[in-house]
Amino acid sequence: MKTRPVGSLSLLALGVNGIVGVGIFFVPADLGRRAPGMGSVVVFAATAVALSAVAVCFAVLGRRYDTDGGPVVYARAAFGEAASFLVGWVTYVSAVASAAAVTSGLTGALFPAARSAVHGVAAAVLASLLAALAATGIVVSARAWTTLTALKLLPLAVLAAFAMALAPGLLPVAAGPGPSASWLSAGLVAMFALQGFEIVPVIAGHVRSPARAIPMATLGALALSTALYVVLQAGCVIALPGLAGSRAPLADAAAVFGGPALARAVAAGTTLSALGIAFAMMVTTPRYLSALAQGGRLALGIETMNARGVPARALLVTWGLVVVLLQARSRAELFALSSVAVLMQYSFTAASLAALARRRERGLVPAHAALAVPALAVALALGAGASLREAEVAAVAVLLGFALREAARRTAGGDA
Repeated sequence: MKTRPVGSLSLLALGVNGIVGVGIFFVPADLGRRAPGMGSVVVFAATAVALSAVAVCFAVLGRRYDTDGGPVVYARAAFGEAASFLVGWVTYVSAVASAAAVTSGLTGALFPAARSAVHGVAAAVLASLLAALAATGIVVSARAWTTLTALKLLPLAVLAAFAMALAPGLLPVAAGPGPSASWLSAGLVAMFALQGFEIVPVIAGHVRSPARAIPMATLGALALSTALYVVLQAGCVIALPGLAGSRAPLADAAAVFGGPALARAVAAGTTLSALGIAFAMMVTTPRYLSALAQGGRLALGIETMNARGVPARALLVTWGLVVVLLQARSRAELFALSSVAVLMQYSFTAASLAALARRRERGLVPAHAALAVPALAVALALGAGASLREAEVAAVAVLLGFALREAARRTAGGDA
C-alpha cells in the first residue's frame, strides 16, 4: 500500500477509544470504596502521572518504528525472536478473549431476554458484522472508530460539563481519610481504567507522518482521558454520598445533575462504548498476529496485507477464534490473561527502549534509557496485582504458543 490513510485525529480517536471503555461506567464506585471522598480523584490523577512514564516509552519508540505491531516490533528489534513471540502471542490471545468478552457482553445488553443458544448465535453474528466492517479497509475502519468514539464521548462530555457547572453549588464533600494501603489497590483499579493507549502504535504502518502522529496520539489520548476521568470521578463523589454502593455511578450522577434524560443518555453510552471497543479490537488484534508472522515466521501467509490495508488472513483467523470462544460456556481462564498481557507490553516496551538506547539504534542515545526506569516500576506494580491463577494461565498460553510456533516452522520447512 503506497498511501498512509490514517491521520492524527483518527489515531487520537483510536487511543481515546482504547482507554475510555466500559469500565469507566462502573469504576468510580470501586474507587470510592477503596479511596473514599476526593481521595479517589487524587488516585486517578496520580495513577495517570505514573502511567505517563509508560506512554512516553511507547511514544519514543513509536515515532521510530513505522510498521504495524507496536510492542511485538520493539521486542524483536531489542531482544530477538523469542521475546517478540512471547509478548506478541500472549497479547494476541488476551485480545482475542477480550474481544469475545466485550462482544458477548454487548449482545447480552442488546438482547437481555435471549436464551443461551440465541445469545451465542447473535454474538457470532455481531462479531461477523464487525469483522466484515474491518475487512472493508483501514480507511473505512478509521472513520468508523472515530465516529463511535465521538458518539460515546458525547454523553460523558455533557455529564462532565454539568458536573463542573453544578457541583460547586452542592454541599462540600468530606475529603475522607488520608492515604492508606487501600489506595494502592485503588491505584491498580485506576491503572486498568486508564490503559489502552498502547494500541496506538499497533497500526503504525498505516499512519501519516508517524514520527509526529504516534507520540501525539499516545500521550494525547492518555491526557484527554485522564482529564475526563478526573472530572467524572469528582462529579460522582460530590453528587453521590453513597458512591461506594452505586451499581451505575455515572448514570446515577447524571440523574442528579441533569435528570432522567441525561441518565438514560449516559446509560446508553455503555452500549456505545462496548461497540467502539469491540470494533477497535477487531481492527487491531489481527495486527499482532500479522506482526508475529512477518517474514514468513508463521505458516499460511498470515502476514499478508491486502491493498486496503487489512491483514486479511490474520483477520479471518481472529474472527474464527472469537466466534469459537463466543460459543464456549466459560472463558474465564482466558480472560485472566488480560493483566499479564498488559504487564508484558509495558515491561517489554520499556526494556526495549533501554536496550536500544544503550546500543544507540534508531537515533536513540543512552540518556533515553532513563525513561525506561519509571515505566518498569509501573510494570512491576501491575505484576504485583496479578494473581497466581493469572500466572498459571499465562504459562499454559506461552507453552501452547511455542508449540504452535514450532509446528508452523516444521510445516513451512516441509513445504519448502
